[in-house]
Amino acid sequence: MGSTKHEKSFVDFDKTYERNVIGLSGIVYFGIGLFFLIVVAFGLMWALQSVLEDYTLEKDKANANPLMLKDKERLPPEPRLQAAPGFGVDSPNGRVSLELQMPQAEYRTLQGIWNEELSKGQKQKDPKTGAEMVVTLPINDAKAKLLEGNPAPASGVNDETFKKSQMILSDSSAGRLTSEKRR
Repeated sequence: MGSTKHEKSFVDFDKTYERNVIGLSGIVYFGIGLFFLIVVAFGLMWALQSVLEDYTLEKDKANANPLMLKDKERLPPEPRLQAAPGFGVDSPNGRVSLELQMPQAEYRTLQGIWNEELSKGQKQKDPKTGAEMVVTLPINDAKAKLLEGNPAPASGVNDETFKKSQMILSDSSAGRLTSEKRR
């Protein structure tokens, strides 16, 4: 028996190293097959997503809850955090959104509204007639209007009432007589 060589073997027993044989065609076929498998899986997932979205929309329309809260109703009650959705101020011209504004924005907005109401007065619509009515007036206008409606009495007519209003009950009369005059 001489040398023992195996037939159809890639191993050369005469050399001290093993020859590296790579089957390139197998790797290429596997890569192409993997690519087509990924494309088909992507297409199927895309189709499944569109079918499920359509199904969800149909189900939501069929099961619409009439008592479901609107977006504004879902917000927590006032006061809210300044960075929270829905943070704002109700003004006569509508809601002023102050989301993500500086912290002083609420004060400055309210101060402007209050100054305008003090200078011009506050007006509201009458719910029955729809006419605009004045709710508050500036102080000077209110004083003038009050004096227009209540003219001062003629002198001498109410002098007795005025004198009685100046008298007070003292401790010395034990509440029986008005003896002292208010200063």
